Formats: sequence, structure tokens, C-alpha cells
Amino acid sequence: MIIDRRRFLAVAAGGFAASAMFPRLSPAANARGTPLHGLSAFGDLKYPAGFARFDYANPDAPAGGVFNFQPWYLYFNQNYQSFNTLNTFVRRGDAPPRMEMCFDTLMVSAHDEPDAIYCHVAETVTISEDGNRFTFLLRDIARFHDGAPIAAGDVKFTYDTIKAQGHPDLSLPLRPLAEVIAEDARTVTLVFDGTQSAQAILTIASTYPIQSAAYYADRTFDTSTLEPPLASGPYKVGRFNAGSFIEFERVEDYWARAIGTGAGQNHFQTIRIEFFTERQAGFEAFKKGEVTWRREFTSKTWATEYNFPAITDGRVVQSLIDADVRPSMQAWALNQRRERFADRRVRDAIALCFDFEWTNQNLFYGLYERSHSLFAGSQYEASGLPDVAETALIDKLAADHDLPEGIRDEAHMQPAADGSGRDRARLREATRLLAEAGWRADGEGRLRNAGGETLDVEMLIRSSIFERIYGPYVRTMNLVGINASLRLVDPAQYQARTSDFDFDMVGRAIGWTPTPTQSSLEGVFGAASADLPGSRNWTGAADPLVDALIAEVGAAPDRDAYRTAMRVLDRVLRLRRDWIPNWRAANQFIAYWDMFGFDDKPDYFWPIEALWWIDEEKARAIGKA
Repeated sequence: MIIDRRRFLAVAAGGFAASAMFPRLSPAANARGTPLHGLSAFGDLKYPAGFARFDYANPDAPAGGVFNFQPWYLYFNQNYQSFNTLNTFVRRGDAPPRMEMCFDTLMVSAHDEPDAIYCHVAETVTISEDGNRFTFLLRDIARFHDGAPIAAGDVKFTYDTIKAQGHPDLSLPLRPLAEVIAEDARTVTLVFDGTQSAQAILTIASTYPIQSAAYYADRTFDTSTLEPPLASGPYKVGRFNAGSFIEFERVEDYWARAIGTGAGQNHFQTIRIEFFTERQAGFEAFKKGEVTWRREFTSKTWATEYNFPAITDGRVVQSLIDADVRPSMQAWALNQRRERFADRRVRDAIALCFDFEWTNQNLFYGLYERSHSLFAGSQYEASGLPDVAETALIDKLAADHDLPEGIRDEAHMQPAADGSGRDRARLREATRLLAEAGWRADGEGRLRNAGGETLDVEMLIRSSIFERIYGPYVRTMNLVGINASLRLVDPAQYQARTSDFDFDMVGRAIGWTPTPTQSSLEGVFGAASADLPGSRNWTGAADPLVDALIAEVGAAPDRDAYRTAMRVLDRVLRLRRDWIPNWRAANQFIAYWDMFGFDDKPDYFWPIEALWWIDEEKARAIGKA
């Protein structure tokens, strides 16, 4: 793949220059020059200094037992279906989910607040008057698993190394990090160049896994390896068989178990993850009790196959739980690095070929609803006409940017189909748009451009389950002359091809944080990530207007301004048609063997593996003691 470096540097420099004018983390609430125990985007914190535990944690829960589950979200280079490395913080290889449980961070998120983070490895954080220096005092009790203290030099090594060699999801947000200074053994300062977004520190302090500098003194950080890394978190790697299973073992003398950010969590003795190349095989393992917790993503399975003996006799519980209070995105990406998808009319025509109404009725058993937004189910989803604040921001942007047609109209909604599976009105409109874009029928049922090339759309998938869902969509595209096809590849090839942007069309699901940061938005929609291999900007879109809106999100001085910028960004993204939103569920479909104890779900995130525990009485009653 050839990267247009001039394009990358030009848009990156433009974005940096624009953001330099914006204020840092809200100074009114996040005090300057004094040690703090926590930070939030706009200064509001639920928990006071020295708090004993998070409200959703349970220090009285028993420890022990094995939790064998199928993960439902991923980070960095992780893969549900297989793994060939234990290094999850680089682009290379496929790592198992939950490797991040083995590592600690300077601060951690609270799952019952939208964007608050609290000191963890760090005891305090102090913000300089200009908001560009964050000085962390490390806890003297923080330890790696070999007993060595976590020192300022380890923090410096971590940020310097990840910025240079880490996975793009980690390295991109560190672009404005100018220097990391180890002041002494327990004091480290992150120095930014002034171009960072207002909320950048929230991601940078709470999600970067602290690595041991001594461990990597004679090892290469960015290599693919099956050597369990030295870490410091509540779990460490236990038994594993590459591509088959991995176990994480609870660290009995975990250093953070007595402090507020670590108390009352991580109760299971062993967390085991099984790997299945096909979802049906994973479901069969769940039915047998080999896997004991599952989140279901296949509507046909949920509607028709949860009728096995353990369900009927009550040993397995099937449950709907509320979705997290956070935006979600499930959409198809059309790769605009390929010239045939650069025209919005082509992308719009491809979108019109998908009949959600027919799909939901015939394949999804009515369990889903149509998604129109890339921030679906949240307060950031635009609706109706722009309000006064949105209009003011649109007017401001109009001075320097070309605005898309329809930006002042009602938020774009994907038109409903008639549910027939072959809505003639939609297909006629798709044909018209393609003709306008220069694609003409060749007399043999295929569309060709002036150069005689066919309009090829290969949908890349990594599981045969998608053949059932995407097959009708592909057939409909063929009806209008698009040379559409499905390509099923193995997990490693899928990871490699998406990382290298070697695809036409592919599906992506993203669970945003409750308050998406500028860096996370840049990683999916920003020009600076468009040509960076391994980034999540799968469409390759690079639009100065989108970059300007993302900068507005990062600069928002309060929650109202933040919400306004996010809604206008949503309006623009929906009009661009880079991504084709498909469907969403208002609830999470989960099933589990009735052997667990748990408390009420936090609003913003519910990490089952950290907050549930084995209930011995229940386990004994179903023969799982």
C-alpha cells in the first residue's frame, strides 16, 4: 500500500494549527497547580478523595471459581476467533481479548460517570497553569508482578515507546505529547505541545498500559510473541494454547486491591476464553456448559435456538439488559481509497440496495431497529432541524468551509423500504444516481464506467454467519448492475486486510465511550488517520470540515457546547455517506448458566468479568459447583 505522505502531513498540520487556539481541560472545575485525585471533561466528580470503593464494586463478594465466557468487545489488535501473539498493544499479529486486564494505568474510569477518571497507579495529578503539563505522583505501593515498583522511568518508557511503536489506536492520541519527564523515582510529567484537545488527558491517563522498562531492556517491544509479558494488573496470563484457549489467573497479592479504584472487583480465580472460528460452534459449547456466559449477536439464534434442555429446566437464564448509556455505531465502510467509491452518489446508491425492513422481518425476527446515526442511541444523535446552538455553529463553520447540501435541513434519515426485498422505487433511484456518476449498463447486466471497468463491490467477511445476512444485499446490488460478491476469509487474513485497507466494503461495530474524545473521533473520521495502516478510518475519508468539527468537540468548554458540536458532526457524517449505518438493538441479549452473583448494572459500562462472581449455592444447585 502506498501512503500519500504529503496529504497526511498537510491535513495533520492543519488540524494541529486549528486546535492550538482552543482551551485545555476546563480550568474552572479541574483546578490548576494543586494535586487532584480525579479529572473529568468538565470537572464534575462523584467520588471524593480517599473514597473506599466505587458504588458498583462489591468487597463482600467471594473470590474464586472459573469464568468461561465469550468476549463481546475488543481493543487494539485483538481477535475473537483466534490468536497468535500475547502482545496486544501493537499493530502486528492477533492477540486474545482481555490482555489489557493484566496491566495497570495511571488513572481508571468510573463506570457510573460519563467521563470521570480517578488516580490509580498515580496517587495525584497536578495540572500546570497553562494546562500543558500533567505531573503524576506515583503510589509507593504500586508493583509489577515480579515485585519491582512501578517507577517514573517505566511510565516514561511506556509513553515514549507506544508513541513510536504502538498500535494506531494508542499512538495517534500521543501526537501532541512533546516530552515525558521522569522527575524522580515517583514523579513523572507528561508535557504536551499545546495542540492537544481539551479532553485528551482523559484517554491518555486512563487507557495506556504501563510497561516495565527493565523487562524490555533485552526484548523488542513491537514484536509478535507468545511470551507472557511482565505486567502489574489484577490478572496475569496462565495456561493457553494459541488459537484455542487462554486463561487469566487472579493475582492474589495484587497491590491495588485495598485502594478505592481496585477494591471489590475481579473476583474470579480464573477467567477462561475459548476461541471459535464460527459463532455456531461457540453456541454449541455454551449449550453444553463448557462456556458459561454469552452475549448473543445472532438474532436467529436468539429467537429460535434458545430452547435446549438447560433453558427449559432453568439452569440457563436468558435475559435482556439495558444497553449502556453511550453512543454506538454499526455500519458498513466503503473504501474511498478506491476511486470508484469516491463519488457520494455511488455510496448512496449502494446504501439504497439494502432493504432493512425486509431483512428485519425475514432474517432478524423483528429484534432490531434501523440505525441512521454513527452515534446511535445517544444524546449526540441529531434529529429534526438544527436548533439555535447548532445553527450558530453551522454559521461559524460556513465562513471557512464548504458545507454539504442539506446541512440546514432535517437530519438525514435513511429512507424506509417497502419491505418487499426489491423496492422498485429505491432501485430506480439507485440506478439514477449511478448513471449520474458515470456508470452505464453494458448490455449484459453490468455497469461500467467510461474506461470500461465494472463497478466491483466485494464485501469482506470473517464468519459464514454473515453469508445469510449479506447474501440478499449482494443479490440486490447485482440487480442494478453492480458486480457485488461476498468474500469469506480466515480471521488472520481479515485482520491483515482491514489493517492494510485491502477491501472494498466491510462492516464495523464501535462502542464509543459515553463522552467520545477528539482523539477517538479522529481515529475513525479524521484526515490524519486516513492513510495510517491499522487505524479505524476504514473509509479513508479526509474532510477539512469534519476535522474542524472534531476540533470543536475537543474544544467544548461545557457539556452543552460539546453536545452541540457532536450533533453537528453527526449531521455532516450522515450527509457524507462515508459509512452506511445498518441496524442496532435497544437491549443487550445475554444468556448465562445460573451460577453467578452480581449487583445492579452501572449506567455507562458493565464489565462482567470484573464485577460478577460465583454464587456457590446457585452453582451447586445446577451441578456447577
